[in-house]
Formats: sequence, C-alpha cells, structure tokens
Amino acid sequence: MQALETATLRISEIFLSLQGETSRVGLPTVFVRLTGCPLRCGYCDTAYAFSGGETKSIAEIMKQVSGYQTHYVTVTGGEPLAQKNCQILLTALCDAGYSVSLETSGALDLVHVDKRVSKIMDIKTPGSGEANKNNWSNLAYLTSQDEIKFVLCDEADYGWAAELIQSKRLADICPILLSPVHGEVNPTQLADWILRDRLPVRMQLQLHKLLWGQQPGH
Repeated sequence: MQALETATLRISEIFLSLQGETSRVGLPTVFVRLTGCPLRCGYCDTAYAFSGGETKSIAEIMKQVSGYQTHYVTVTGGEPLAQKNCQILLTALCDAGYSVSLETSGALDLVHVDKRVSKIMDIKTPGSGEANKNNWSNLAYLTSQDEIKFVLCDEADYGWAAELIQSKRLADICPILLSPVHGEVNPTQLADWILRDRLPVRMQLQLHKLLWGQQPGH
C-alpha cells in the first residue's frame, strides 16, 4: 500500500463513458488518461494529453476510479507506458478486481505489463506518419486476450495492413481491429474492402464519436 501512496503519475483526465472501441465496445468504463506521448500521429484526437495534466498518487487514482462503481477500467493516453509507474497502476487495478485494458501505441516494450491486463496494441500505418515506431518484438508478448488495432487513413493503409495481417499471421495471435480515421475514410468502403478480401478482422467505428462527436472524453 505504501507504494500506492508514494508512486505518482501525471494524469490528463479520469472519466466515465461507454467504451467506444475494441471487443468491449458499449460497456460502461472508467478511462484513466495519462499525460505524455512520444508519437505524433497525424490523426491524433487527444493532442491535449501531450502535456499538462495533474500529478496524482496511485492511491488517489484508485480512489477516484472506485467512485464510479463500474467493473471496467481502460488506461490510455497519450501513451500510458511512457510513464514507468503505469505498470504499478495496472497491477493495482487488477489486484482490486477490475477488468483492465491498456490502450498503447505499440512503440514501447510490453514485456512488463501485468499478464491480467488486456493489451490493445496499435500497429501504426504509413498514413499515420509513425510507422517507423512500430516495435515488432511486442508481437511476442500478445496473447488471445489482447487485440491488435490498425487505424486506416486511406486505401493504401488498408492494403498495407491487409498484407501485414496475412504475412505475419496476426489473426493467429489475437483479434484484429480495423478502424477508419473518422471523417477521412468512408466506413462503407472499408466494409466492402474487408468483405471482398475475406480478411479475418473485426471492423469497428468509434462509438463515442457517433454519440458525442469528436471529443473522446465524455
């Protein structure tokens, strides 16, 4: 307990919403958004989390999360793993009995993430401007409880992702998610591509944007 009182994280926001993505879509979820990110994806919708925020002890974070009285917690960013004490928070949330997911860019090492956490790992496409940051060694740390996500900027991104899914047999590792960049890729067109190519993926739209517009938090 002492570590939870003394270990701190820089927090952008903590809020309750419906999970907008992944296989948990629609579930009431507490989001813990950490400040800071080493990437600058062209479509990023949380640039406000790159800096600022408030320093909180992990004990304070846990107390705030518990006040929402829901079973699901998502730790996100920015890039949450950019803060080393994120690992302490993830383990504390699991120990408290929450069903915990981690949204990560895939650029930072996943080896130390608590095995009880469901890791939602992006693979950055060329259209993101950050494809050179993909840490391919992270594929070895994914299991069937995790998910890989591609955010697609255009048809070229789709073709790149489709080739990668096949060549690396990603669907044998864990579920694969394809998302169109909101307002940039026609969702119906993406659905047609997936059906045409028989890709072993789940297409997803961002529920929170359909419900509340561009702002991720609600």
